[in-house]
Amino acid sequence: MNGLRFVDVCAGAGGLALGLEGAGFEPVLLLDRKPVACETLRLNRPAWNILEMDLLDFVPDEYPDTYDVDLLSAGLPRVRSSATAARADTEEELRLLEAAVLLAHSVQPRALIVENVPGLVDAPQFEPTREFIRKELEHLGYRFSWFVLNAADFGVPQDRRQGVLVALKERYFDAFRPPGPTVSEHVPVGRALHRSMAARGWPGADAWAARAIHVAPTLVGGSDNRGGADLGPTGTKKAWARMGVNGGALADEVPGPDDDPEAMIKLTGPQTAVLQAFPPQWRFAGRKTARHRQIGHASPPPVGTALGQAVAAALGA
Repeated sequence: MNGLRFVDVCAGAGGLALGLEGAGFEPVLLLDRKPVACETLRLNRPAWNILEMDLLDFVPDEYPDTYDVDLLSAGLPRVRSSATAARADTEEELRLLEAAVLLAHSVQPRALIVENVPGLVDAPQFEPTREFIRKELEHLGYRFSWFVLNAADFGVPQDRRQGVLVALKERYFDAFRPPGPTVSEHVPVGRALHRSMAARGWPGADAWAARAIHVAPTLVGGSDNRGGADLGPTGTKKAWARMGVNGGALADEVPGPDDDPEAMIKLTGPQTAVLQAFPPQWRFAGRKTARHRQIGHASPPPVGTALGQAVAAALGA
């Protein structure tokens, strides 16, 4: 799988791009409007072409290398998918989604991957958006598939359902198959974090890992406008509490030898990155809350790899 080129918009901390890299794709351009996300990308892949810009302001004519790539990918900001969410509540996110699809007019990729919330696949309130996407893609000669993946099925120790749109030019589509699970059993939190939890000699590490026998609840990054670094809303924090984790905040370091072996512990930022299946050498720019938001908003790299491999197979690579 050599020579496959892609453009990634709303790239964030690079989870989707990193996964696509693992599937044999080489980025031509990664775009994100947040300075801290662009700094993260440059920290880890200084040779990548990183553009700090809002997708709504992006003009491909000024970047001719983006034309005629194999893949356009977009891990977009999450739309609100509850049944009570009015369109006005998620207007900006939907505009970015529509902008990503419209970008295919000029970029003309052979394939398109858009990743977002599961509700985008079939929730009634998003039917107008799906109809807009259908008309645009069919006009451009694409066929497409909507489906939902759970990151846990790809070895990520987290229950994270993702709505995915994959579109391919007509001549490639019949060869496309959505990726199937790559693991036979899910990875529980205790197994994923046991080594790090015991790294400073905490006497409760073994017992805690034996208790944390489920995958993690979905990590969330939270709003840029409020809140700090925590593990999510009330229901999610209750699920964490059942695994002996205080989800109200993040710790600066893992428990040590003098900490109570039966205490509720807090996760660290690097541990949440493990739960998103980022490799340990991947660094995140910014302060604690900024790092946590990047991690929580990211697409787990193994899901990107599975999607990339499926697209590459359809393209005949």
